[in-house]
Amino acid sequence: MTTFEKPEIKTELPGPKAKEILKKHKKYISHSYPKAYDFVAEKAKGVWVWDVDGNRFLDMVAGVAVNSTGHSHPRIVEAIKEQVEKLIHISTDFYHEKEALLAEKLSEIFPYNGTNMVFFTNSGTESNEGALKLAKYSTKRTYIIAFEGAFHGRTYASMSVSASKTVHKAHFGPLMPGVFFVPFPDRYRPPFNAPPDKASAQLIDYIENVIFKRVVPPEEVAAFIFEPIQGEGGYIFPLEDFFPKLRKLADKYGFLLIDDEVQAGLGRTGKWFAIEHYDTVPDIITIAKGIASGIPMGAFISKEGIMSWPMGSHANTFGGNPIAAVSALETLKLIEDELMENARVVGEYYLSKLKELQKDFEEIGDVRGKGLMIGIEFVKDRETKEYNPEFRDKVVLKSFHKGVLFLGCGPSAMRIVPPLIIQKEHVDVAVDILAEVLKEVREEMSGS
Repeated sequence: MTTFEKPEIKTELPGPKAKEILKKHKKYISHSYPKAYDFVAEKAKGVWVWDVDGNRFLDMVAGVAVNSTGHSHPRIVEAIKEQVEKLIHISTDFYHEKEALLAEKLSEIFPYNGTNMVFFTNSGTESNEGALKLAKYSTKRTYIIAFEGAFHGRTYASMSVSASKTVHKAHFGPLMPGVFFVPFPDRYRPPFNAPPDKASAQLIDYIENVIFKRVVPPEEVAAFIFEPIQGEGGYIFPLEDFFPKLRKLADKYGFLLIDDEVQAGLGRTGKWFAIEHYDTVPDIITIAKGIASGIPMGAFISKEGIMSWPMGSHANTFGGNPIAAVSALETLKLIEDELMENARVVGEYYLSKLKELQKDFEEIGDVRGKGLMIGIEFVKDRETKEYNPEFRDKVVLKSFHKGVLFLGCGPSAMRIVPPLIIQKEHVDVAVDILAEVLKEVREEMSGS
């Protein structure tokens, strides 16, 4: 390893320039934004990010699964520059070619062979809002089912179908009515404390024979919205056999499956969509984050025949923006040609390294992942699986001080979602530093 291939911290953190910027930020910008630590970015390239004081960090966050192609990939930068000189914005009242080409590509990668249709948005929450509207319009039904632990966004309908933290809903009521929650088919903590081989069937039975008989009539359910892998809720991976069973239930009662792939989709797990790992075809898929390498964009895609609403029933101003569209087209090319496979290969390597690390630290209760969507669950006891948020928070903060950017999620998990360009050498650096951090945090907490 050369010096350049490792993080480099030159100042205390935050440094002097960062402290001045933080003062303005805290004075003028809403405090509602969650902040893990005082990192003030100035520039980034590939998998490396520099703060305003010249400290270099290894990025294991990628803007929370946004910078799929790494920071400022030359092909993305060139595509954006070329488009900026031609057309920046034209409004959804008119047409442009890049939007049509992008929709064609998204229809092609949707896991259903047909003329699937696309609506462009600007964010994940907007994608989910639109998908919920479409499901209600298409089915002419009212109710929505969602999972406990879910996070679908912070606008009203998306917030109403989320259940990961009460702070997201506190003092914002009344919420959208007609939403019902059921437990997530958590592989690490199966619902109802059922044996893993029976938990999926038991959960389906609960939905069909409790929810549908005592709570809400199934013929009035418009959709079941879900993340195939829960993100904000803790990088929770599902029981392998659950989603095919849910698909059968949806077909039996005629409700739609809305698959929220905002964080998990577009090559991150080694497939276009995480749901493909579970042999299930949804009716609507929502995307954002990783679609355009950092340019704000989202979309929802529906099976052929579902998006039949009339002109004016749903629209926006910036959807399918030309700059976002060319960035997305180039992003999808890079993912398809090389980065999806890299995510699979390097993700497997990353998981193996973390599982080795788990052997030395009983505080690591679980290591789970697909591709480069990886979660580490910290616990106080491996048998009881009691959450250990204090340990997790110290690990995240101390890693930052050593030059690696991680973020927490859920009660006591740490997410690892690096740019899809990451190489095994970067993994080695991150895991070596993480091992140092784990040892130091263990010593600190045992002595406290």
